[in-house]
Amino acid sequence: MKVVQVLPELNAGGVERGTVEFARWLIAKGHQATVISHGGSLVPQLQSQGCEYIHFPVHKKSLWSLRHIRPLRQLLLSLDADIIHVRSRLPAWLVWLAIGRLPRAQRPALVSTFHGLYSRNRYSEIMGCGDRVIAISQCVYDYILQSYPRIDKDKISIIHRGVDEGVFSQSDPQSDPQTRTWREALFRDYPQLKDKPIILMPGRITPWKGHSDFLAIIHQLKQQGIDCHGVIAGAAAPSKQHYEQQLKNECLALGLDQHISFIGHRNDIHQLYQLARVVCNLSQHPEPFGRTVIEALALGTPVVAYNVGGPAESLRSCFPEGLAPEQDQQAVLAIIKNVLHTTPTILLPEEFTLNRQAAKTLAVYQQALRG
Repeated sequence: MKVVQVLPELNAGGVERGTVEFARWLIAKGHQATVISHGGSLVPQLQSQGCEYIHFPVHKKSLWSLRHIRPLRQLLLSLDADIIHVRSRLPAWLVWLAIGRLPRAQRPALVSTFHGLYSRNRYSEIMGCGDRVIAISQCVYDYILQSYPRIDKDKISIIHRGVDEGVFSQSDPQSDPQTRTWREALFRDYPQLKDKPIILMPGRITPWKGHSDFLAIIHQLKQQGIDCHGVIAGAAAPSKQHYEQQLKNECLALGLDQHISFIGHRNDIHQLYQLARVVCNLSQHPEPFGRTVIEALALGTPVVAYNVGGPAESLRSCFPEGLAPEQDQQAVLAIIKNVLHTTPTILLPEEFTLNRQAAKTLAVYQQALRG
């Protein structure tokens, strides 16, 4: 099978990383994988896996993008693919306008994935354009039915995102020389982390992710005399730099400058999950899935999250003790204190693995090809 995935760009993010991982899986299973995007930091990794990469402007929300429809039609038809898989709204519009109205016999099958809880409008409804539609969680499936009644529910399949078990699997970090070397390097850069129970907040820095709640919770832990250190692993977009500075000022005001470390965007998140005693997901509104949750749980690291959206859906399956009522900081505090004094046993269900996700996606492709 020849599969073409289309998304705006290939920079760090759950959709982008998932696209690269799935392309690698396809190639390992003997299929052909092509990705079309407008570049990004993950392109070299994608190409090193043996995936065909095509640079094309499918990223810019502008009426000027309509001029790309004809060349995109020529490109897509020349690829002679079995499946075109769109993963974002603008690429979905461009692909649909390019080939979506062609008779099914003259074009590849179209599959689309709802990766988000998009705005309720015609622009977002295009994500239902596929011959088959994938929702990445029950939360997203319910949202589609509530928000876009014209999308046929019978063509929607729920396929949870999955972690690559070759990367995210439980092991003893103390027995791994590479991990020991990594820790030594980390502690040289951030000596304040050494010998401290680490509470990790991963994800990009933006107001709705709940970083302010995280600071308040670390402050309460320190006030109660609990030994710990908070780590914020993630970067702010250029438009959110002011918010990152606001958080750092808040740290100073709370006297947390020696107890919170901002370490920016990291490529070693796997090791950080292993180092952490607990990982926090404190989003202020429902997330469609929450990739950081299953990555940490796959490594056996407890996660605490508000009981809402996709992250809660994942936690319920393997660590329900980590769920706190929405916006209840005191409940989060109590869960963290309990985790710091226990060693929970966590096993991630197969439902949240890359192998299961990919196999289910392939089954959806086959359904789309059968019409």
